[in-house]
Amino acid sequence: MPMVEVAGKTFEVDEEGYLTNLADWNMDVAGYLAAEEKVEMTDSHWEVVNFLREYYDEYQIAPAVRVLTKAIAKKLGADKGNNKYLYELFPYGPAKQACKIAGLPKPTGCI
Repeated sequence: MPMVEVAGKTFEVDEEGYLTNLADWNMDVAGYLAAEEKVEMTDSHWEVVNFLREYYDEYQIAPAVRVLTKAIAKKLGADKGNNKYLYELFPYGPAKQACKIAGLPKPTGCI
């Protein structure tokens, strides 16, 4: 498995760059993964990342984009729970990119 170094610590990632150990995640790791994805993190990005981590804690699954969109709309409002907004934040796939930055597994159904 590939390894990455962040803040002097080494972390294992899979061949697509997702953390293999969810417990390794922290803000520094998230920043590193975001930079690798060419995503400049703002409060809006963190809101989605933190939402995903809470969702994963509750359901033990990383949601696909359709489920993510509906869940965000329910919790954060329709202005944030829509494809346009989420793709502006994470242009290469809101579920896929945001889950990677959140230290979660690749969502089911993502290619």
